[in-house]
Amino acid sequence: MKIELSSSEKSQVATWGQRYHHDLVKDVMPFWTKNAPDHECGGFRFFLDREGKVFDDDKGVWHQGRFTWMLSDAYDKVEKNPEWLELAKHGAAFLQKHCFDKDGRMFFHVTREGKSVRKRRYVYSESFACIAFAKLASLTGDAALMQRAREVFALMMRGFTEPGFSPAKFDVDNRPMTGLGPLMIAIVSAQVMRESDPAHAAEYTAVIDQSIDKLEKLHLKPEFKALLETVKPDGSFFDHADGRVLNPGHAIEAAWFILEESRQRGWDPRLKQLGLTILDWMWEWGWDKEYGGIIYFRDVLNKPCQEYWQDMKFWWPQNEALIATLLAFEASGDRKYLGWHKDMHDWAHKHFPDPEFGEWYGWLARDGRVTTTHKGNIWKGCFHLPRQQLVCWQISQRLLKQ
Repeated sequence: MKIELSSSEKSQVATWGQRYHHDLVKDVMPFWTKNAPDHECGGFRFFLDREGKVFDDDKGVWHQGRFTWMLSDAYDKVEKNPEWLELAKHGAAFLQKHCFDKDGRMFFHVTREGKSVRKRRYVYSESFACIAFAKLASLTGDAALMQRAREVFALMMRGFTEPGFSPAKFDVDNRPMTGLGPLMIAIVSAQVMRESDPAHAAEYTAVIDQSIDKLEKLHLKPEFKALLETVKPDGSFFDHADGRVLNPGHAIEAAWFILEESRQRGWDPRLKQLGLTILDWMWEWGWDKEYGGIIYFRDVLNKPCQEYWQDMKFWWPQNEALIATLLAFEASGDRKYLGWHKDMHDWAHKHFPDPEFGEWYGWLARDGRVTTTHKGNIWKGCFHLPRQQLVCWQISQRLLKQ
């Protein structure tokens, strides 16, 4: 749909776009490309303090894949920076050489040299490796790497869909449960694979369709106006602490994955409405009306949350909300989403960026106070923030060209 922006709206969108592009190219990517690469042992180190100094040599495998993909995607869509492409190759080499176990599964945590420290039941390491391999292969024409991406994607999907492939988190006889995370990761991973590997587009689209269908049928609850994180295998409500938990940032991330799929299909109306509905519901649950920002956890029955960080403001839910609100405006033309984006942009940029050493702090108290100053660890690296900056910059460019 075509959206007629007023002159003030054009100015606002242009200002946002310039900020996102500048911060991506001049702040965030340089912070990580300068400090994370390990030129002695390969791969990247993400345990970085406020200044970017390494405070632990271990390497999280998620971020080996995430940063490799981010470097490749930025090279493709932002600028042909040769350093980014070379570092992507550097990351892919470490992943292939050190991050796979003998059974074909991937580790979660390795030493600086690439020796195993921890292997989890989840296949999220595989999800980030497959998109890293596929995106890089699409840029370099490396057929063997693309084939490896397909193999790892298939392994990931086995982990998400094949009963018994991964050990259950809970006793399946006493507490059978299914989570939102695998469906979300399947959607976005398949989107990247389809973009990078168009010869197999139909297969990836089928995965996306199946995953969105399950997400809607199992986790979307009109009676609560919420997208639940965990439900029983048949989708019924599970009235325990784990079954009641809402993660607004996670659900808002799912909303923009679905909105993006709608956009790629010429603004498919059903998918657009589904994405907007999830965003509307979860914004109401997540936006902190007293302090601003997206809160981490809520209980769908408004009972106490068991997680001690339930009222904190982590960096990544704010990033996902920035994408979702701007994309929702592009999808619908509804000015409320432009207002939500402004509220989110202003709050996040007031509290998270570090003006002295760059990048963003990761963990704030509910009122916006910084709780810890380090910039990276096994959970935080070069992914949510630069992805948000890149995607929001792209959306701003599309809005201005209408």
